[in-house]
Formats: sequence, structure tokens, C-alpha cells
Amino acid sequence: MSQIALALLVLLPAGVGSVLAVSRGERAVVAVSLATATVTALLAVVVAVDQPRIGYPFVAGTSFALGVDGLAALMVPTIAIVALLVLVFASSEIRAARGRFYGFMLIFVSAGLITATAETIPTLLFAWEIMGATSYALIGFWWRDKDRVSAGMTAFLTTRTADLGLYVAAGAALASGAGLSLDNLTAGSSGWRHVMAAGFLLAALGKAAQLPFSYWISRAMEGPSAVSALLHSAAMVALGGYLLLRVQPLLAATGWAGMTAAWIGAATAVLLGLVALAQRDLKQLLAASTSAQLGFIVLAAGVGGVTGGATHLIGHAATKAALFLAAGIWLTTVGSKRLADLRGVARRWRITGLAATTSALSLAGIAPLALWATKDAILGAALDVSPALYATGLAAAMLSAAYAGKILRIIWQAEAKPETVAPSASAQAPLVVLAVGAAGLGMIALPPLSATVAGLLGEPLISPTAWELTLSAAVAVVILALVWWRGTPEPRWLGNWLGLGTATHLLVVNPNLRLAERLAQFDERGIDRAITETAAGTLRSSDGLARFDDHGLSRGISGVATTTVRAAHVSAFADDHGFDGVVRGVATGFRRLGRYAREPQTGQLHHYYIASIAVFAVGVLLLVFVR
Repeated sequence: MSQIALALLVLLPAGVGSVLAVSRGERAVVAVSLATATVTALLAVVVAVDQPRIGYPFVAGTSFALGVDGLAALMVPTIAIVALLVLVFASSEIRAARGRFYGFMLIFVSAGLITATAETIPTLLFAWEIMGATSYALIGFWWRDKDRVSAGMTAFLTTRTADLGLYVAAGAALASGAGLSLDNLTAGSSGWRHVMAAGFLLAALGKAAQLPFSYWISRAMEGPSAVSALLHSAAMVALGGYLLLRVQPLLAATGWAGMTAAWIGAATAVLLGLVALAQRDLKQLLAASTSAQLGFIVLAAGVGGVTGGATHLIGHAATKAALFLAAGIWLTTVGSKRLADLRGVARRWRITGLAATTSALSLAGIAPLALWATKDAILGAALDVSPALYATGLAAAMLSAAYAGKILRIIWQAEAKPETVAPSASAQAPLVVLAVGAAGLGMIALPPLSATVAGLLGEPLISPTAWELTLSAAVAVVILALVWWRGTPEPRWLGNWLGLGTATHLLVVNPNLRLAERLAQFDERGIDRAITETAAGTLRSSDGLARFDDHGLSRGISGVATTTVRAAHVSAFADDHGFDGVVRGVATGFRRLGRYAREPQTGQLHHYYIASIAVFAVGVLLLVFVR
């Protein structure tokens, strides 16, 4: 039964989403989508408890295998529940093309669930590709706006460039003899393990928006707020960090990949934290903070703190989804996402304001909210490996408090624009639920729940010490107080994402577009010309064959037909005047002979006797002369 639940978990949203994406009806789209998301969330809880596995023959001697282990048991319900809440919110944001929007969202959710439960590289690649394609469609959902489509293209090309690493890893896994199972990667030859690790690292850093791939997440903010809430909290970006947690044994086996991931994550957490601090647009601040918070998860994968990374992933999903939904509510009600226009919004609508405040305090690392304990679980693991990594992570945590404090300072200032529209209940309800998660999910990183989570993951328990928890909580409070009092600097070079936008276009977007143009030129000048010339040659051959048919075959056939008709006339004449005459003559002769034959039949015996003598005489004469 649980295997059926696992199959339905990925097939139900994919199937319903595919139908909705191509349907033109709008009336029942929201109801069908929410019902599908609700059933998917229930199935996610079922498979998280039962932890089933299914597999079907696929390619290269491997299977399309899905399975729920301890790590997936934490991630799958997170994806499904956050998706349900985001779709509820979207009912108040998306008013047009709902079939296309909800269809793509459900397909995206299905791809995320397959990614979280994939047990083989082909399964992972299949979901990874669908997730990337649907993210492009969702970011550029308002396709009539060229800037939004361009934003989707930037995100798509950047992540696709990094995704090449996954194909490299798949090839290396086959070459190493390890096979394509994700649980067996360390069994390959040592040389190929390095290639596999590099490939997985590249693909995961791209999806998780880590340096140097971080800029695409800035452009992704052009999509609807509901898309941002799901894409940057529990799916896609989060799944980049999740993949590194999944292959952490491979990273550790190489000797270098783990520390590389740790330092890239730590550097991203610090530098993108600075970028977030300098933003003047709320969604851009949240985007940069997403990269920074995923940096903690990448750091956890690098130092072996899988338990801390997994708990931080869950706490971050609730926290960041709530903040993105709040940003969407304010964008709808105030008509702006600029921080300068959002002063005092928390005072006007207390439900939204309090939910957003709870989530922002969690982001800051204020005790006892979610990201306080989960972050310290990662820092505790980093301290066991390198004090320098711990110090860098602690600096990143201080920056988290600073940019979260910037949000709080703005939304609780005196009101600036009283003319606004009140948010709907369907928009606020999901935000409240997520805020509750942002407040309480941190408990899973503290004893005794941390021991349960570690046992579920099969990992050694690395709990933060009391002094680490106290230090980080105190630092967060001090930083919040300073930001509330003095505000934050906004240097332009940081607000411009460290120049990553220019670098991304020069190194990724423009080369890919030029390649596409050259392929198009090759298509026009090479393939199209060859097709045109082939078609022209075919037409010339057809003309020649047509002329031969008109002047050769047709004339010959006409001549044969004429001759046949003439021969038929001659045959008919010969038949009428020749064969028929002969037949009539023969018949007449036989009739006469018949009359002659009947004349001797007189009934007189001597007449028969004379006839027999005559016949005998003729026979004798013939015998004499012929002999």
C-alpha cells in the first residue's frame, strides 16, 4: 500500500498538472489544484512514515527508482505542505491563465518530489531537467513582458550550465564501476570519485545559487510572488543544498570536495549576506538572503553536519516562504516592493505584520525560533572541523541578523502611504501557518528531538553546546538592536550584486545566446539550404519524370490503346464475317448430312445391307491405295 502511495505522490500532481497546463477552462482550476495538493501532502506524510521504495527497469542496467529514507522523510512533507500553502496564496494573486499557472506549479512540485526521492542518477536527471524547464516557464509566466522572459532565460541558462556537472557525474559513475545508484557512489574507483564529486558539486551549486552562480536568483524575482515563495524556500534552490546532503559520503571520500563545498558555502553566506544588507528592494533582499542561507546548508554538507543541514533546510523553508508571501501581499496592497514604500506596513495589517515579524526574527536567529538552533547545529559541526570555518559562519549569522533587522525596521516604522487595499483571508491564512512553522521548527535541532532526527538520518548526533547557543542568541539580539538604532549602509557595489550580473551575462548568458545564434545560422545556411537544394532537385526530377510521363509513357500507352482498339475492330470483323460464317457453314453442312443420314433410315433391311456393303468397299479401297 505504501508503494502505491509513493507512486501516486509523484504521478498525481504530474498528471493533474499536465491536464491543467493545456486546458482552457478556468472555472474549476483552483479547486482541482488545491484538492490535488492536499492529497499530495497527505501522501507525503504517509510515505514519510512508511518509507517505501519502488523501482522500474530504466536504462544502462539501472532502474527508475524512488525511495524514502530518513533524509527524504524530512524533505518530502516539507515540499508538499509548503506547496499546498503557496497554492492557496496564489488563488488571490493569479487571476488570469490559471490553468497554465497551476498546471506548471503542480508539475514543478512533482519534479521536486522525484528529486527528493530519487535513488538513481537517471531518476535524478529526469526530475532535475523537468524542474529546470518548469522553473523557466514559471519565472517568465507573464510572457508578454520581455524583461520577465529575459529574467527566466538568465535563470535557465545559468542553472543549465551548472547542470552539465550532473551528466559528467553520471558518466564518471558508469566508468568507475560504481553503477548509477546514489547510495553506491563511493564504491567506484578513486580516480573517478573525484570526477563524480566535481560534477555533483557543480550542479548543486548552480541550483542552490551559490557563488559564482548566485545572480540568477536575483533575476528570478521577476516571477509571481507565489513562484518565488516555492522556488526559493522548499524546491529547486533548496534541492541544490539537499543534493549535497544526499551525496555527502562522496564529498567526504575525495578529501577535497567536502572542504571546497564548506568554504564556498561559507563565502556565499557572508558575501550574499552583505548583498542582502545593501538591497533597497524587499524581494531582492530576500533573494540574496536565500543564497546566503543555502550557504549554511552547503557548509553543513561539506563538514559532515547532515543533521544540522537537514533541520536548517526545513526551518528555512517555512521562514522564507512566509517572508516571500508577505512580500507578495504588500506588493498587491501597496503596489510596490521597494523598501522605502513599505514603511509601516506591519502596523496597518497586524496579522500579516506579526506573521512576517515572526519569520524575520527566525531569519535573524533569535531564540527560540527555528533558524536559531538549526544554524548553531551547523556551526557546531563546522567548529569540529575548522575554527576558521566556524568564525566565517558566525560572521554570516551576524549578517543574517542585520538584514532581517533591516526588514523589521522598515515594516514597523511610521506609516507613509495610508491609501491601500486590505489583503484577503486566502492570502493571509497560509502566511500564518508558515509563521507558526518558522517559530517552532527549530525545536527539531535541540535535544531530545535532535537525537531522534539524527537516528532517522543514521548520522552521529552533533548538537550545539550551551555556550554556542547562548553566544549566537546574544549576538543576534545585539545586531538587531544596532540595526534598529542606526540602520544599515547600502553601498552601490553591494546593491549591484558584486557585479555578478555583468559576469553572468559575459560568461554564461551571452556565450549561450551567441551559440544559439550560430546554431540558428547553421540551420538557416546549412541545414535549410541543404533541405532547399534537395527539395529543388526533387522538384526538377519530378518535372523530368512528369515530362517523360506526358511524352513517353502516356504516348506509348495511348498508342497501345489505339492499336488495341483497331485490333479489336479487325477481330470483331473477322469474327462476324469469318469465324461466324465458318461456324454457320459447318452447321449447315452437318444439318444437310443429318438429312442425308436420315434418308437411308427407311426401316427396310436391304437398304441397310447395301449401305454396309458400300462402306466395306470404301474401306477396302482405302486400305489398298493408302497402303
